Order: sequence, then C-alpha cells, then structure tokens
Amino acid sequence: MKAIRRFSVRTVLPARIEGLGELASNLRWSWHPPTRDLFESIDPTKWAGASEDPVKLLSRLSADELAALADDDDFVARVEAAGVELRAYLTDERWYQSWSREQEAAGSAAPAAIAYFSPEFGITSVLPQYSGGLGILAGDHLKSASDLGVPIVGVGLFYKTGYFKQALSRDGWQLETYPVLDPDGLPLALLREADDTPAVVSVALPGGRTLHAHVWRAQVGRVPLLLLDSDVADNDAATRKVTETLYGGGGDTRLEQELLLGVGGVRALRLWSRLSGSPTPEVYHTNEGHAGFLGVERITELVRDHGLTFDEALEAVRAATVFTTHTPVPAGIDRFSAEKIHLFFGGANEIPGVPVDRLLSLGAEDYAGGEAGIFNMAVMGLRLAQRANGVSKLHGHVSREMFDGLWPGFDDEEVPITSITNGVHAPTWVDRTVYDVAREHLGTADIAGADLWHRIDEVPAAAIWAAKREMRQKLVDDAQRRVRSSWRKRGATKAELGWVDDVLDPDVLTIGFARRVPTYKRLTLMLSDKVRLKSLLLHPERPMQLVIAGKSHPADETGKRLIQEMVQFADDPEVRHRIVFLPNYDIAMAQRLYPGCDVWLNNPLRPLEACGTSGMKAALNGGLNLSILDGWWDEWFDGRNGWAIPTADGVDDPDRRDDIEATALYDLIENSVAATFYDVDDAGLPQGWISMMSHTLKTLGPKVLASRMVQDYTEKLYCPATAAGRAMDESDFAGAKAMASYKARVRSAWPRVRVEHVEPSGLSDSPQIGDTLQLRAFVDLGGLTPDDIEVQLVHGHVSDTDDLRDMEVATLEVAENYEGGRYQFAGAQKLRRTGSFGYSVRVVPKNTALAGPAEMGLARNA
Repeated sequence: MKAIRRFSVRTVLPARIEGLGELASNLRWSWHPPTRDLFESIDPTKWAGASEDPVKLLSRLSADELAALADDDDFVARVEAAGVELRAYLTDERWYQSWSREQEAAGSAAPAAIAYFSPEFGITSVLPQYSGGLGILAGDHLKSASDLGVPIVGVGLFYKTGYFKQALSRDGWQLETYPVLDPDGLPLALLREADDTPAVVSVALPGGRTLHAHVWRAQVGRVPLLLLDSDVADNDAATRKVTETLYGGGGDTRLEQELLLGVGGVRALRLWSRLSGSPTPEVYHTNEGHAGFLGVERITELVRDHGLTFDEALEAVRAATVFTTHTPVPAGIDRFSAEKIHLFFGGANEIPGVPVDRLLSLGAEDYAGGEAGIFNMAVMGLRLAQRANGVSKLHGHVSREMFDGLWPGFDDEEVPITSITNGVHAPTWVDRTVYDVAREHLGTADIAGADLWHRIDEVPAAAIWAAKREMRQKLVDDAQRRVRSSWRKRGATKAELGWVDDVLDPDVLTIGFARRVPTYKRLTLMLSDKVRLKSLLLHPERPMQLVIAGKSHPADETGKRLIQEMVQFADDPEVRHRIVFLPNYDIAMAQRLYPGCDVWLNNPLRPLEACGTSGMKAALNGGLNLSILDGWWDEWFDGRNGWAIPTADGVDDPDRRDDIEATALYDLIENSVAATFYDVDDAGLPQGWISMMSHTLKTLGPKVLASRMVQDYTEKLYCPATAAGRAMDESDFAGAKAMASYKARVRSAWPRVRVEHVEPSGLSDSPQIGDTLQLRAFVDLGGLTPDDIEVQLVHGHVSDTDDLRDMEVATLEVAENYEGGRYQFAGAQKLRRTGSFGYSVRVVPKNTALAGPAEMGLARNA
C-alpha cells in the first residue's frame, strides 16, 4: 500500500549537543573535513548508510543514542568547539571585507550585496539540484564567495525530483527514475513570516492562473541560497508541478520555470531582505539566459515605485546587471515564439510598465542571421546587461562571433563580451590524501591560502606517487561497488558477479572520462577503432584502464544510444576488467573519480566546449589532462601539464574528422602517455610522470581555483557594475534619466551621421617605421555635438581582402566646425609596425556612462 501523504519528523537534539543542528544545517560541512569527521565519529556505519548526510544521520539516531552522545563530555566539547569555529568562519573578516574597504577608500565602489541567479546549483550530492557543469560551477561560485566573504545571495528553484537518477537496462540502455525529495528531510529552512506562516511569492500565468511558490533557504557557509518551490497547496495540480523536475516537463513548463526563476526570484530577494534585514542587492548576476526575466521584474519595480519610464528603468537595470553565457552553440539557448511571449506577457498578463512589444524587442533576433518571430533568452540577457562574459578565453571569442549581430559595425573582437575563465572549489574537489601530503611535507594543508605552489617540488617523488596510488585504490574500491550494484539492478545474480572483484587495478594507468552526453562531447570517439582500443587496454607491458560516466538528457535518444554503445563495449568479458561505465554520475562519484585518475580525457568537437572544469578538478589532484585544445585547456596547456590531442579543423566530413582525431588520440596514449607512465627507475618511480604532476600542481594550481574566478568577477565585473548602478540611481535616478535621453537622441540622429571625406597626408610613397600619418576627417553629425560621439582612427594590419586585423584605435579631435552640423576631426598616428598597414575612420557614441564604444551597437564607418 502506498502512503497518501508523506512528511519528515525532525530530530529534537538534547541541549548539550544542539549545536549539531547548526552544523548540519550549514552546508559548509560538505567541504569542511573536521565537521564531517565529527559526524562520522558518531557512528561510521550509519554515516555511510546515510550517504554522508548529517541531517539524515541525525534523523536515524534513537533517543537513547542521542542521550548517550549528550552524556559524553569529550564529544560535547568537540561539538562546542566545532560550533565556535563555524561562527568564526561566518563572522570573521575575510578577503572581501579588507578589499572593499580599500576600494571605498580609493573612491571606488564595492557592492553591499550581489544576487546570483542560476537554474541549477550543485553544492553537494545531498542536495541534488543540478544536472551538470552549469550547476556545479554555480555551486563552486557560491562556496568560494563564502570562503572569500563576498556578500552573494543565490537564487534558484527547488526541484522536487531533482534531475534524475540513472540506471542501466540489461542491454545497456539508460533508465531514468525520479525519486521524490522531501525538503523537510534536507538541510533547508522554509522562509516564514512573523506569524510563522510560510512566506509566499506569486507570479501571474495565462488564463487568470497564479503560480504561488514557497522559498527554501539553504545556507552555503556565509551565503544564503533561496530556492523557489511551486509545490504549494494553493496551486492547481499542473502548477504544483512547475518545479517538479530540472529541465523536465513539456508544453509551457520551461517558460513557467524561467518566469518563476526571474520574476519570482527578484520577489524572493525582496522577501528575504524584508525578513532578514539583509541589504538589497546592488548587482544582479544572471548565470546563463534562463533567469533573464529578472531584468523585466526590476524594470517594473522602477516604473511602479519610482515613476520612471521604461527606457529610464532599462538604463538603471542594465548598469547593475552582469550576464554570463555558458553556451557555445545556438542550439543550447532557450528560444520561444513571439506568440508564446504574447500569451504570457500580453493582454491581462501585461507587466505594469513593460509593454509586451518592448519586452519582445529585448529578445528579438532582429539582426542578420536571426529568425523573425523568435524570442531569444540569451539575446535578452545580453540586452539587459551592461557587462557580459564567456567562461574561458576561447569561449569569449566564440561568444563574440556568435552574438556579433547585436553589434553591427564592429569587428568580432570589439563585441563587448569579455571572458572570465571558470575555476573549481578546491576544498570540495581535492582529496584528503593530497592535503595530508601537503601537511606533512609543506607544513600546511592550505597550499592556496599560504601561496605555496612554488614549493611543490619539495615534496618527495615517492610521497607523491604513494598518494596517487592511494587515491587510485579508493577509486578502484568505489568502482567495484558501483559496478556490482549496477549489474544487480540489470538483473545479474550474485553468483554471476565474481569477476567484479578483478575490475580495475590500482597499479594500472587510469584514464577518466565523465560528463554530460550531448553529441559534441563525443563520448564514443574512443570506440572509433575498437580493435586498437582493446590492444591498448590489454597491452602486456603497458595496459591502461578506462573509467567512464555520464548522463544523457532523458529526451536525447542519440545520447542514450551513445551510452548504450559504450556500455555494450564495456560489458565484453575480454575487457570488462579494464573498462567500466559507472551509472548515475554525480558529485559523490566525482569526488572519487577525479583524484583516482592519472589522466583526464576530454575530446569535444572544438570549439564547442565552453570551459570544461572537470579537467581542472583532476589537475588539482595531480592528474594530467589529455584533451582537445578547447575551453580552458586551449588557454593553459603548456606542453608539460599533459597532452593536446591534435584537431582536424577544416575537415567537413564529421566521420573523417572523428577518425583522424581518434587515431591521434590512440597514438598519444600508446607512444606518449603510457610510455611515460610506465618508464620507472630502480625504485619503481616514474620520475618523468611525477615531474609532470608536480609541474601541473605548481603552474595550474593557482589558475584553476574558483577563488581566483570569484575575485575576477568581483574586481572586473561586480565592482564596475556597482559604480554604474549607483551612478544611474543617484539623485532620484538622474543618471538613468539622462542616459535614456542621451540614447534616444543618438538613435534618432544616427541615420543622418556620416563620414563625408577623409584626407591623409604626411606619408611618402614608401612609408617606413617612425613616419607619421596625418589625417583629417570631415563628418556630418546629423544634429549631434562632438561631445556626443567619438571619431576614431582604426588601424592595423590588412589582409588581401582589405580586412583590418590586430586593430588599434586612436581618437581624432575636433579641429574645425562648419555650418549644418559638419565638423573636421584631425589626428596623427606614428607608424610602429612593419608589414601591411590599413586604416579607416569610424564614428561611435560616447558617454561616460557607457561601458564601451560598442555598447549601443552603433557605428558609422567611412
């Protein structure tokens, strides 16, 4: 019989150990080993049985067991000490507090609070609200912000069944299940009003329906994470299911989720500030386009509460918004029909102050290559944010190309999308064994905090190799357990699984590959030549073993077929001791997988990997990367920290390209990777390999940290956005009003702006280094003034087709004015580079409140 209702009964802790509740409810325990040790010491068996979840562990302790703990003076003292340490972590000054004081003293801006919106957050496997890299990145962002003291508040959705749990059928087909999560049994607290009733956020839906949501708070160290939950009794059955599944549901569910995340998320922030007294965020960071409607809600707030026009409110909102794109392909962006937007935001549902035609214009693909009648969430995100970035240098370049239609008249490299390369949260992903070695040989486990990367070479090679073998053994043990469990679910009997005891070997070269399974990540590239792969796996002197994991989206039949092909190969009795596919890839698995692998393999179709942070996590555990030069690896591969798989760029036939790159992969593994791994000295140590490990830790360690990433965001994006936002808001939004007026005037006049004539002088027929180009440009400003614009000399090398490259920009100054709004601008440029030289003249808008000359997407070229 099934229960008609379910709920969790929370443990009442004895007074002497009630601090355990505080420790369990703050997710810092997920990356703080001493706190985890404290919970494990209660009962190691029950700790493992509770999947290392403190809340679940406490719920499974009897009253007698709790009483016994409360009577144990040593244990009580440990609980009290842990509580003191946690409170110090939550209140002591950290990097941001000292940095922000320096900023304010220097006259710069430091935000009082930053709102970080994301559709998924991967904090811990205990809170399965993530599907892949986007969520893991968001989780690492929050955790690192907490460690640094950056005042972020996260905003997301609470998915009742998370993403999904993955299992395999007998023939290797992916099977999905959706276990229901009970928020009362998770480290979450419901936001409540003063009268103890649940606080509610409401959003209007078509047909006169209303979407109500409760707000759960997860405490991520110092950072609150607000998760909106539509499973509310006041909702109808369909509306209750809006947040049931991450990236699931059909029909209008995706749009309803994004409406709740964006509009409802801003309302949840206002609720949180009112109930907690926390400051209103000064910066709004949109992690991917899913949360783009947050800008719409902020516009309507300003129109309603401050009497601004739509255009004025838009300027105030843009100035304080940061947009991060993670998508290297247009197919990865959410797009809706204009009719659907009319349905949700038009008629009776029109948002006050935001006419539906203005909303549609924010997401319209009204540029060359765009599709009429489509509303693009990433385009809206870019138009609502004054600052935008990709997540690696290469991805920044790809993003500028992908979205260049929004900035006509500017070359791709001038498109105002910068890049901040992702990082990973070391305390979450680095195995304890690494910290133990650092503590013993470097005197501290805090390598990053003490900036001891340069001392890695002081660690003895034998200690490094012993630590890596220990981590490899942990992976082997975990993999055998998972393989046995998977086969039992696939229908095998215990008597059939004796072979699992021989799966993997802690002394064999171990290569890991784990990620989501869209086609471009090429899960099965390694299967291109199965005969050769078998020969590598079974090599008599230099064998290798593969540990593979990954989930396909439930609706992606192609991805499921790729998984099935991989699983069926791994099932072959000839090689199944050397290759395993581990189902249900999640944080808990990853925390064994990254440390246990000697090599991390990544072979996407270049340049379709935005960043790919899994290889960073492997590197922090002494792993070497074997990867296509894509994402972060394109940026930081140096020839000694791993291997770059050659790419067949320009080969149009995808099968031929795969064959070429697979052959290159096999060659690298056989002739370089395995050869180096098994080249040992008399002591059995592969000195060349260990040298590469040390070099990897020393050079990549400081770069791949999420603390570096969050500092970059704070200094390069959050701080300028705060200053820009304050400039818009001051004096009753005088800055926003002035900016809206300026832009309207410039856009109105722009069709009449033109460069009429350019006169060069000063160069001979054979110019040489040191000569000076004199230039006069005659420009009709169409009614604008020289203060409204900038006339630029754009120069650089020139191709055979007269395209400028390696461009530099110099400003021409007003030299003379004429009747009818015509002006002469003049300047000089000394020749500093040999080779082909070309130039042009361009007029662009100029205003101190613009983030750059390309912001308005207006340029008039000669």
